[in-house]
Amino acid sequence: MFQQFATLDLLSGGRAEIMAGRGSFIESYALFGYDLDDYDELFTEKLELLLRLREHERVTWSGRHRAALDDVGVYPRPEQDPLPVWIAVGGTPASVVRAGTLGLPLMLAIIGGAPQRFAPLVELYREAARRAGHDPAGLPLGVHLHGFVADTTAAAIDTFYEPYAAVMTQLGRERGWPPMSRQQFEALRAPEGSLAVGDPDEVTAKLIAVGELLRLDRILLHLSVGTMPHAAVMRSVELLGEAVAPAVRAATVRGSETEARPG
Repeated sequence: MFQQFATLDLLSGGRAEIMAGRGSFIESYALFGYDLDDYDELFTEKLELLLRLREHERVTWSGRHRAALDDVGVYPRPEQDPLPVWIAVGGTPASVVRAGTLGLPLMLAIIGGAPQRFAPLVELYREAARRAGHDPAGLPLGVHLHGFVADTTAAAIDTFYEPYAAVMTQLGRERGWPPMSRQQFEALRAPEGSLAVGDPDEVTAKLIAVGELLRLDRILLHLSVGTMPHAAVMRSVELLGEAVAPAVRAATVRGSETEARPG
């Protein structure tokens, strides 16, 4: 995986990043011959090796879940030094503490509920970083949200709702929660909810609010949840790049300048 991301980093001129998480699906354990009981140990060990690989061109390492490496050269090397590695977390406090302790950037996956409930995890992350001797101000923090942008809010809802509800209902069937209802969807789309669905102004306002609430450095907006018309997704990408992102960046700069002023 490191070699693949290093190749991508070289091809993209230093734009690749890894977001490493334990995952919310368990099917891959059997596919790779692993025991689910080793869930946390597997991630801990493989993360340790990943960080070793990005720090050293030649690596000597041993663990319990894969063959040892004895002064092995790993190539190609990425353009960025080091290649960025974030810890991606769905809401597990132990994973948040791990990221802070290691001094790694944190990406929180917010796929439901209210972003406000993630505020304690943000504080836990920053406190773990401080205790480990890292400056929290220097550690990037981001969130992943589901969303969709269209020329009008009505068009965004009409395009997004049914595919999104189908996916969430299928996941609920597998994990034991009820089908997604229109009422639930509207609650998530409300100002305090986690869905950023609407016209450019509405989505911009939601992203700015979440960014200010959690003091974020980055927001990932997952546009296509379920099967949506390709043209609509491409239009959403256009609006995100041409209207939403510039407005969010401008608001972030204004906010930083205001905080920097005395009094």
